[in-house]
Amino acid sequence: MAAAGRGDRDALNTLLRRHYRSLHAVCRRLAGNDADAADAAQEALLAIVRGLPGFDQRSRFATWAYRVTVNACLDELRRRSRRPVPVDDTGPVSRVAPTAVDEAVAVRLDIDAALRRLPEEYRAAVVLRDLCGLDYAEIAEVLDIPAGTVRSRIARGRAGVADALGNSAPTPPRPRDTP
Repeated sequence: MAAAGRGDRDALNTLLRRHYRSLHAVCRRLAGNDADAADAAQEALLAIVRGLPGFDQRSRFATWAYRVTVNACLDELRRRSRRPVPVDDTGPVSRVAPTAVDEAVAVRLDIDAALRRLPEEYRAAVVLRDLCGLDYAEIAEVLDIPAGTVRSRIARGRAGVADALGNSAPTPPRPRDTP
């Protein structure tokens, strides 16, 4: 990382290749589609390259890179919301018996759709925790919010995903106050 920050192109290339898959995965889950995820990941890499000389190493490189990536992806989502939505007029698709791969793809698409329904702040917290495996302190640093807020956003985000997927457990009745 130090060599990349000093302008060593090979070191920079190695650093970006090492982290690209996980950064793109964050963008994929936040954006909900491959095209916007690719755009956001590219913007994130450019922002990382531009910001690397000023990176002060108070946090791990990966944590800082996630922060840059989340910001780039949220910016891409804001730009996307101002663009017209293309119409899919390809017509009906013939159905064949689903395979295990088809079912896995369907589950992924359902999760992506459920994540898209979440507000950005919940989606980012859930993706950083459940996809990237960051701990609460790292997520707090990435999102620049208190750890308690991270916990509540993750809980609310997971509940929203469960509701969207139809997996919500019925709420148990509240106990009555008895004298």
